[in-house]
Amino acid sequence: MLAVSRFVLRHKLAVAVFWLVVLVAGGAASAKLGSRLSGQFALPGAASYQANQQILRLYGNGGSGYPEVAVVRLPPGQAAGSRGARLVLGRAFAAVGRIPGLRIADYASTGDRAFLGSDGRTSYGLVFTPFTGELSPPSLGPEIIAAMTPALPAGSGVQVTGMNELTSGGQAKQGFGVLAETLLAGAAALAVLAFVFGSALTLMPLLMAAVAIPGCFLAVFGLTEITSVSVIVQYLVALIGLGVAIDYSLLLVTRWRQELAAGHGSDEAVHRAMATAGRSVAYSGATVAIGLLSLIVLPVPALRSIGIGGMLVPAVSVAVTLTLLPVLLATAGRRMDWPRRRRPGGTGRAWTTWARLVVRRKWAATLAALGVLAVLGVAASGMKVGEPAASALGTTTPAAQTLRGLEHAGVPAGVLDPIEILAPAGTDPAALAQRLAALPGVRTATAPTGPAWRRGGTALVSVQAAAEPSSAAGQATLARVRQVAASKPGVLAGGPGAALLDENHAFYGRFPLLIAVLAAVTFILLARAFGSLLLPLKAVLLNLASVGATYGVIVLVWQRGHGSHAIWGVPATGAITNWVPLIAFAFLFGLSMDYEVFILTRIREERDRTGSTDAGVVEGIGRTGRLVTGAALIMFFAFGALSTGPETDLKVAATAFGAGILLDATVVRGLLVPALVAVFGKWNWWLPAWARWLLQVPALPPTGPAVTQRVSPGTGHGT
Repeated sequence: MLAVSRFVLRHKLAVAVFWLVVLVAGGAASAKLGSRLSGQFALPGAASYQANQQILRLYGNGGSGYPEVAVVRLPPGQAAGSRGARLVLGRAFAAVGRIPGLRIADYASTGDRAFLGSDGRTSYGLVFTPFTGELSPPSLGPEIIAAMTPALPAGSGVQVTGMNELTSGGQAKQGFGVLAETLLAGAAALAVLAFVFGSALTLMPLLMAAVAIPGCFLAVFGLTEITSVSVIVQYLVALIGLGVAIDYSLLLVTRWRQELAAGHGSDEAVHRAMATAGRSVAYSGATVAIGLLSLIVLPVPALRSIGIGGMLVPAVSVAVTLTLLPVLLATAGRRMDWPRRRRPGGTGRAWTTWARLVVRRKWAATLAALGVLAVLGVAASGMKVGEPAASALGTTTPAAQTLRGLEHAGVPAGVLDPIEILAPAGTDPAALAQRLAALPGVRTATAPTGPAWRRGGTALVSVQAAAEPSSAAGQATLARVRQVAASKPGVLAGGPGAALLDENHAFYGRFPLLIAVLAAVTFILLARAFGSLLLPLKAVLLNLASVGATYGVIVLVWQRGHGSHAIWGVPATGAITNWVPLIAFAFLFGLSMDYEVFILTRIREERDRTGSTDAGVVEGIGRTGRLVTGAALIMFFAFGALSTGPETDLKVAATAFGAGILLDATVVRGLLVPALVAVFGKWNWWLPAWARWLLQVPALPPTGPAVTQRVSPGTGHGT
């Protein structure tokens, strides 16, 4: 760190010009990045993925995409199953069929009375649309209604529902957009920084974020030249990049102010801050990057791209913090540190008092914190990963009301998620449909004729299950359909439900490996950082417990609906979208380690100075408490801005990130970590000789109150 510090201060102009070029190029790249990102979750090798890709290639619609479900309710006295009504419904759905790119299955085209409701007046049709892979595909509902209404008798009602409409919550707004969400989070961060610094230095971390975010966009732009990158990455870069860059800058600026207050010159204060806080920033960035990079062990290209693209966020943020920030501190730092409404050095009185209380009541504090984590962990054990139940995705929206009306007419929600069967040449689609319709759990199976359903010598069969694919009954039905398809040469089974189950298997089949790799690498890294075996083991275990508690929060808030409707107007989802727990784990495991490194580094420093673990805890928490709280609030506001987007999945992910950061900064780092360090005492620093040699940890100087520490810029060693 001292070598880096000396280098950047010798080449101030070159460093500033380099980051100015990155800022301009990153701004230009961010404007073009959206069109280069992918919204698809490809599963190479999965049977459903192969089927869906062939369906899209041959027919241009359906496959992994959910169909629109058009529901017609005829006027009183007109039976939907009558001959005249069939002609009327046929004309209405034929009008929809004239919209380019659509494929339709309904009562008129199939003669299947399963498309009729038990009330005698309701009929529905499946409208398969082109699948673009977007998180929130545009609804064709208005076009469908406009096309059908003129062909229906007066007094008829036509409405549209489907999983896409239900998932979006029926929101008319499209969110604030990435830029506006970033500005919203930035404004909240500005308020927190003003409280922490009480001077114009408040602007310094924001300036670092303003450089780091375009730098990340530029790096991701370059990454798109090599591989496909998920659209989710742009949200993570903008908002997580904001929080991470500010966090790292906050740590370094705070330590620089403390060194100035101790009487050191501006350059010397920079060197000392880099040797201590800069080292913590480097380790913190490495743990975040490792957490994200661990996603590459999963056989899902989209998740791998999120891991690689997300890894660029801490990497660029660390680079900006350790190069550009020292230059600005050395040149303009003193002038910006005005009017100094906050003490630049010393400990926080409130946090010091809190730390003394925790040390005195260390067993009570430990049990209290573990109790909170245990309660949330029990809630997490009930997590249902998959596709939220259709009935849980809306209450007052038009799509939800249409679904309830359909179910009231005796049509189950499973029809919203049909199974698509691709039959090769030589297979009788009508006979295949008849066999599939006879399977338990299948409501109906149809093989409409016409060019929209027969192309290139192939034919499509649409299978409607009674139960949704996330339910046990729906999974059993899908397994039966797949078994029949597998018994026929060349027959493939696809559809969104089949893709969902294959995704779950791909996502979580290697999840234990992801945890093991991440835990092992993090343990080794932190063992070198802290010179201890117990501290990194505790850190890894507490991080796992913290992520588990976060899962409990999203189960309570979203899956069970204790807060989702009150805050976002979205009812209980009944399940958590399958990619959210994975991304939350990878990000939170790394992000929460930031605070662990910040706190324990300072505790270790004070313990080495005083020779007392308890004194190290009190002094360390007293000096880092306000810093960690401010950093956590900034991250929380960034994720709060992310939750304003229209996609329910992103709201759930933002909740996981925000809740995880707050839990970690309060219950875990503010209570459990200092309590456990006080409980373990001298065992915190246990590192046998064989481990010191294996990990290549340098020997530490003697500790005690008589020993003072001084960082020598010339040698880089503490004496």
